[in-house]
Amino acid sequence: MAKKIAVLLSGCGVYDGSEIYETVLTLLRLDQSGAEYQCIAPNDQMMHVINHQSGEEMAESRNILTEAARLARGNIIDLADADQNDFDGLILPGGFGAAKNLCDFAVKGADMSIRDDVVTFVRSFHQAQKPVGLMCIAPVMVPQIFGEKAQCTIGTDPDVAGAVNAMGGEHQDRSVDDICVDAANKLVTTPAYMLASGLFEASKGIYALVDEVLSMIKKYN
Repeated sequence: MAKKIAVLLSGCGVYDGSEIYETVLTLLRLDQSGAEYQCIAPNDQMMHVINHQSGEEMAESRNILTEAARLARGNIIDLADADQNDFDGLILPGGFGAAKNLCDFAVKGADMSIRDDVVTFVRSFHQAQKPVGLMCIAPVMVPQIFGEKAQCTIGTDPDVAGAVNAMGGEHQDRSVDDICVDAANKLVTTPAYMLASGLFEASKGIYALVDEVLSMIKKYN
């Protein structure tokens, strides 16, 4: 039976939602590997909307789930309706939406908080000993969800790495084509567009992350 992976999104677009290339590369690799996937997002308002051409904030409001549905070609479910028991693993692409809509790291740094529904959903995989993969900026949520000493990477940015450590995590520097594996927590992270300069470069670490998540499912099942 094909493995089924939950993919938690935070909107659509690097500056205010899920990073589009990271999401597509994740879904592509899952499909190439014969895995099924289901995109999921919170049904709530985005922190703000950014004009991706100018970088300026726009005077309008948009819904996280509605925007994420663009990436999922409409095949998406509300986080409130998602059940960990329906899946074998979980992956969170990055993009500023992960740091704005799933948590508020973009505003508060190490003093951040995470949405309660996100904590509950992600932690349910951890408690069920199912693998979780996070990429780009999303691993800043690792310490608060997985606990102190959980190992992760966002790449090599000293400020973000310092914030991860300040929150109780153990940041590991990694290159764009590498992953950080915390076997004890069944946790996989990769820098993706925290370091990548293009699609091919980003794909190396993202594919490695997806492959490791799927490998963990086979190993522990």
